[in-house]
Amino acid sequence: MLVGAGALIALMLTGCDASSTRTATTNGGAAQSKISIIPAPREMSRGQGAFALTSSTPVVFTAGSDAQRVAGYFTELVQRTQGLSLRAEPASGASENAISFKLLAGEAAADEGYSLDVSPRAITVSAGSSRGLFYGAVTLWQLLTAGAPHAATVAIPAVKIVDAPRFRWRGLMLDSARHYQSPQFVRQFIDWMALHKLNVLHWHLTDDQAWRLEIKKYPRLTSVGAWRVPAGPAAAADIDPSTGKPRLYGGFYTQDQVRELVAYAAQRNITVVPEIEMPGHATAPVVAYPQLGVTDHPPTAVPADWGIYPTLYNVDDSTFAFLEDVLTEVMALFPSDYIHVGGDEAAKGQWQASKSVQAKMRALGIKDEHALQSYFIQRIEKFLNAHGRKLIGWDEILEGGLAPNAAVMSWRGIDGAIAAATAGHDTVLSPQPGLYLDNRQNGPADPSPGRGWVVSVEDIYRFDPAPASLQGQQLQHILGVQANLFTEHMRTEQRVEYMTFPRAAALAEVAWSPAGKLDWQDFQGRLPAQLARYDTLGIHYAPLATDLNASTSATRRNSHQLDMCSNKLVLSLTDDAPLTAERAVFLVDIMNPCWIFKGADLSQATALAASVGQVPFNFQIGDDVKAIALPQPKTPRGELEVRIDSCEGELLASLPLAPAVSNLAVTALPPAAIAAREGKHDLCFTFTRASVDPIWVIDTVELVRPAAAAE
Repeated sequence: MLVGAGALIALMLTGCDASSTRTATTNGGAAQSKISIIPAPREMSRGQGAFALTSSTPVVFTAGSDAQRVAGYFTELVQRTQGLSLRAEPASGASENAISFKLLAGEAAADEGYSLDVSPRAITVSAGSSRGLFYGAVTLWQLLTAGAPHAATVAIPAVKIVDAPRFRWRGLMLDSARHYQSPQFVRQFIDWMALHKLNVLHWHLTDDQAWRLEIKKYPRLTSVGAWRVPAGPAAAADIDPSTGKPRLYGGFYTQDQVRELVAYAAQRNITVVPEIEMPGHATAPVVAYPQLGVTDHPPTAVPADWGIYPTLYNVDDSTFAFLEDVLTEVMALFPSDYIHVGGDEAAKGQWQASKSVQAKMRALGIKDEHALQSYFIQRIEKFLNAHGRKLIGWDEILEGGLAPNAAVMSWRGIDGAIAAATAGHDTVLSPQPGLYLDNRQNGPADPSPGRGWVVSVEDIYRFDPAPASLQGQQLQHILGVQANLFTEHMRTEQRVEYMTFPRAAALAEVAWSPAGKLDWQDFQGRLPAQLARYDTLGIHYAPLATDLNASTSATRRNSHQLDMCSNKLVLSLTDDAPLTAERAVFLVDIMNPCWIFKGADLSQATALAASVGQVPFNFQIGDDVKAIALPQPKTPRGELEVRIDSCEGELLASLPLAPAVSNLAVTALPPAAIAAREGKHDLCFTFTRASVDPIWVIDTVELVRPAAAAE
């Protein structure tokens, strides 16, 4: 059932002034101008006056309960962000001029609802569970962080809040396989999630490019599977003097580190759901233990390409024994109800070509490879169910027949969620591109690495997690909503922060607040206070589109300010060099590297200049690579060709690439003289090249004018 409809809410609503609540929420502007809570509470009414919080304000809690832990968390948070040293102590009588944390007896312990009552005389946070009390503490912290930090006295406006979440799964997925984040960062990320009332960290720990979780019985999973050489010639030339080979990149989490992180998350009401990919995305474990693979010649090194690899687990009993061993250790580390098994993008070619796999299918009476994947997932589900756990996987697990008790995480749009809920299965909505945080946030003015789509804060906020085609009991199968941080294009921890926030604030409100409370204009008014909190917490967040300068020069553009000639597979790619300094970022359609400078005024231009880069073609796209055009070079090293009015138009300029070939970072090419033309023209930029690797990319292009004309 959806969280928040329990007896606690009815109890808390008793005596609440409904008329004042309606006035406060509908007037929006003046009435709530100083209250900036994200996510928006279920019910809120303003009072008169304010409570004056100082370092001498007592914080009291119900003795002998989890209220002590919540009160301690609150005081530590206030100290860290406001500089006020508050002391928590057991309640011993009247609570005048105090902040009280109270657990209400007899209420459902699973309920996440709470009430918060602020008057000039006292503040009371009450709930039927430690979860609810914790979220009340977070809301109170937001109330007192609306102004500047480190004030001696903080005025907290009088208010009554009755709150509970709309959905019980409010998640973020963190991909630590493509790029490793330190345990310290994961711990910090958990803290930030808690302050948004997000409660599920889906931890993507294994993939083709790495295995990040220590498994005692199979040490090569991390000694081999956690390390790779990054793509490109710059990394290949970075020789580790201790081995004489290219330096390895990676890392893994020890079981002790995982236990600590899981316990830390639990203290903040966050469940960590591990993901162990199967039957595809299995290259790293197959490199570590080749007998797990299907082919006679399995891969011998953990790869660095992005995309879909053909590597699958075989379907031998010994491989299932391996996976059960792994999951046994996983379950000992993660007490979550759900274990995520992936199940996505399992290309079936290796199974189709394997005589032994085909023989196994015939022996089991399995009609095709989709049904074989269903058999695979159902066998794993039986093992998990036997140990009191539930299986969840990406929506491909629907193909061939869904495991009886499995939940579905719908990423290929919302159809998987609709199919699962209609069939009586629980589901989490996590569709791409709308809830994929590896997409860029702010378009041309923010040249960040990521996928080519732009998914703004507003796009996240306007996502509807309750499909209109689902009704009644079907809607009850929606566990909640989750945004995903796949990190192919988030090489650093700072980049993860940047791509997460403030979009996580929008996600939090969609997941928590009642549908009737969702109001984009109102959310925008509350967002500046949230950004100020991010500043206090030290979060490296992305600026809002309204805070960016989106203007473009009439004569100079970078790749993000140019138009793409097509939209086949557009990516914003980080250069692979230099290794230890700031790297350029290029927008490119890797299937068709071609750019358009719209409306270029050539009337006073005498030359055309360009700076270019080259990035490795490290993408597993199967036979689609054959569709990439390779315009033949006119010179041995190739050139950047510029055509006027169309990509088949007159050749305006040709800039040889020879000066850039040996430079792995950005190179300014010698300008090419051009004859002035009247009016404005579209210019098309393409590279000639002999192979798809490397991808030549534009950094900037510029129309060169005489000094007098430029002035």
